[in-house]
Amino acid sequence: MITVTRLNGQPVTINALLIELVEEAADTVITLTTGNKIVVKEKTAEIVALNQQYLQTIGLVAVAHKKSE
Repeated sequence: MITVTRLNGQPVTINALLIELVEEAADTVITLTTGNKIVVKEKTAEIVALNQQYLQTIGLVAVAHKKSE
């Protein structure tokens, strides 16, 4: 789970494994595999970093790197 900030300043915690797409224009829109969209203050790079940190904490990043070696 990662916590991001809605445009109104409210934090929202989302399941990082459900992120399908992150689009950045005037605002950043996170599209989940469920079809839900969340508009947030964070930039794409911040969301990617949060997601990578989360994946490391649950051990998925290490597994992905081992498979590619």
